[in-house]
Amino acid sequence: MDLKEMLPAIGYAGIFFIVFAESGLLIGFFLPGDSLLFTAGFLASQNIFSIKVLALICFAGAVLGDSVGYEFGKKVGRKLFKRKDSFLFKKENLEKAEKFYEKHGKKTIVLARFIPVIRTFAPIIAGIGDMQYKTFISYNVFGGFFWA
Repeated sequence: MDLKEMLPAIGYAGIFFIVFAESGLLIGFFLPGDSLLFTAGFLASQNIFSIKVLALICFAGAVLGDSVGYEFGKKVGRKLFKRKDSFLFKKENLEKAEKFYEKHGKKTIVLARFIPVIRTFAPIIAGIGDMQYKTFISYNVFGGFFWA
């Protein structure tokens, strides 16, 4: 197998990982998700990647990453309310975010997908705010489909 044959497989795996990490891991907010997708789209226009496979991989990475972020928020988030305030963490901000999600959570899940950095934290905050997973995943799939 030569490099030209390996590039799509390696590229698809890399794209999936970056979209997944940007969506669901706290470290993902610094990853170049949007610029990577422009590059991947260009490579698809040159028939190096399949646009259908690329869209499916981006969709799956986004939805699965968001689900991991949601679960992280659900499991770890409540512990944050017990922390002391610090330079980076303020309990008051967490409470504001929770109230915001009670009012605007559904549309936030969809719209956050299109906003870098926000898309990393939106599913985590949804988990912290105890949004029902059924509601979360419905809006997550909807937003992920149109984003991919």
